[in-house]
Amino acid sequence: MPPDEREGSVKPVADLTEAEAADELTRLADEIARNDIAYFRDDAPVVSDAEYDELKRRNAEIEARFPHLVRENSPSLKVGAARSDQFAPVEHGVPMLSLDNAFSDEDAAEFDARVRRFLRLGDEPVAYTAEPKIDGLSCSIRYEKGELVRAATRGDGRVGEDVTANVRTIGEIPKTLRGSGWPQLIEVRGEIYLGHTEFAALNEAAAAAGQRTYANPRNAAAGSLRQIDPKITAGRPLRFFAYAWGLVSAPFAETQWGALEKLEAWGFQTTPQSRCVHGLEGLLGAYRDMEALRPHLGFDIDGVVYKVDRLDWQQRLGFVSRAPRWGIARKFPAEQARTVLEAIDIQVGRTGALTPVARLTPVTVGGVVVTNATLHNADEIARLDARLGDTVIVQRAGDVIPQIVSVVAGERPKGARAYAFPHVCPCPLKTEVVRETTASGAETVVRRCSGEFACPFQKLAHLRHFVSRRAFDIEGLGEKQLVAFSERGWLNSPADIFRLHEHRDELLATEGYGEVSVRNLLENIEARRRISLDRFIYGLGIRHIGETTATVMARGYGSAEAFLAAMDRIAERDPEAVGELDALDQIGEAVIGAAAAYFAEDHNRAMVEDLKAQLEVQDAERPKADTAVAGKTVVFTGSLERMTRDEAKAQAERLGAKVSGSVSKKTDLVVAGPGAGSKLKTAAELGVQVLTEDEWLALVAG
Repeated sequence: MPPDEREGSVKPVADLTEAEAADELTRLADEIARNDIAYFRDDAPVVSDAEYDELKRRNAEIEARFPHLVRENSPSLKVGAARSDQFAPVEHGVPMLSLDNAFSDEDAAEFDARVRRFLRLGDEPVAYTAEPKIDGLSCSIRYEKGELVRAATRGDGRVGEDVTANVRTIGEIPKTLRGSGWPQLIEVRGEIYLGHTEFAALNEAAAAAGQRTYANPRNAAAGSLRQIDPKITAGRPLRFFAYAWGLVSAPFAETQWGALEKLEAWGFQTTPQSRCVHGLEGLLGAYRDMEALRPHLGFDIDGVVYKVDRLDWQQRLGFVSRAPRWGIARKFPAEQARTVLEAIDIQVGRTGALTPVARLTPVTVGGVVVTNATLHNADEIARLDARLGDTVIVQRAGDVIPQIVSVVAGERPKGARAYAFPHVCPCPLKTEVVRETTASGAETVVRRCSGEFACPFQKLAHLRHFVSRRAFDIEGLGEKQLVAFSERGWLNSPADIFRLHEHRDELLATEGYGEVSVRNLLENIEARRRISLDRFIYGLGIRHIGETTATVMARGYGSAEAFLAAMDRIAERDPEAVGELDALDQIGEAVIGAAAAYFAEDHNRAMVEDLKAQLEVQDAERPKADTAVAGKTVVFTGSLERMTRDEAKAQAERLGAKVSGSVSKKTDLVVAGPGAGSKLKTAAELGVQVLTEDEWLALVAG
């Protein structure tokens, strides 16, 4: 985007003269065309989705005000970009047109109103399908007599690229249609994409082999499909969702929803999140639900597609310009944006790991102002070649921590130097930073401060973890208090928390502390002297031992005495003790190694003994095997009214059940309270038994 636009000096469309509008349309046509080639043909976008959408929106607004200035090469009359010369041309039987975009509830309401006006329906609600808008590469696959004969990319909407050989390698695309009732000729259309897990694995393998990595799953999917050698495509875990059709020899459904069901019956994957809704309320509800579901899908979507469900109505509505009247894409807020990397700070975590954090010029991404982003580790900085002053693309997906996905190398300031990762910890001790190795001696990407608890950063992080909600849950001991008390020398280890009463008079004399606040803090601390074994283990902050693993270990050993005795033997690598720990569910070499390293350190062992002397650690409750829910997988969703989510989880586990955070085919029961959303819908689709909170309590009481 030109500098004057970045600085916010773009002239409003309403203020443009006719001459200025003509010049602006020329510039926009050229700029959008360049971006189309970069995105659709070269799979290497040079601007974010948000910037591209803004260019097209401005072009449309100018054309709406000056319709007589619409150019023959207007972006509003084109789809995609010209095909690459690497592949043979394929003319689509029916053009692959794109959808107009909506960005707000008001846009969705206007779409619904236009449909009803055109069909003269008055206030009669219209049935729509709401489908997730997959962020992948559009593809049209031609079947004759049920056999796959040709596949093509969108291209410019009229002529695409022949990728038949590559598409044949994708397992989710049937080579022969299943079942019966399919037309003699049909072009099935959909999106080729990569899931998040597959994308991460692909990039990891590429990086390890010194090959090209991709900025996002969409680019990776497009690059994987456009390989000259189909064997390379075959080695990429590409997937496919079908959602439409082009040329067809005979009608095969009366509704969009019915067509999706037919496509699924013929062997295609369709998006399970799609739903049929009615009227504007249904459209808005589907958007909200899909937005909430988005972070949990495992693949990228960038909006929701609304389509009139009745196909005869779609035919009546027809098309305008390059887009259908019967459908529209409701886009989510943009997840990527450009900004400037101002600095790189190093944060030291509880386990001593050094994590580089990018300090950014503030930018709005996905509706949130982002000023920081993770750079993961030294290897990632080197891979990106990120330098201070660089223009970078920052991405935020759902609740994921913002990250830098690429550097705009062409905008690098002169003299920018490669970042030198520190060899000493930024703590006052300046202790050496060491690169972690695996059991086999191979180096990992993690660099750690060797100062352990002596490092003030690690000490504070350990204390913060210790008092956290899922550990000892000590209310009133936040970051501010931990820092202040540590600076006074009152807190050097977790056990010191339980000796804070010795500083009661000094606390009362401190500004901001009164009789009530001091009494409440000390009472909260006293209440945690009696603690469950799993919280005690989790609170120690041992690497690789999270909440679930701590619970498994607590149940496995039963008491603090047995646990600590076993850990002493683990530290000595006693084969019998190692075998006993390895036999516990979900325990592997990473946990065994972390426990051994932790308890082999004398100062750690002394710290644990000091802490235990201050506490009454309760023995673990052994799970029951003769209950109504023993061995079952349970999911809690919605707002529980008679107990907290943590209480419900603990109760289920105590009765021998396994609690999961997502609904799948392996789920046995879903307990739903008010406000239950997508999990309840998934349970219904999978036929999973759903209980109310009262029904659950009655079941476990029995």
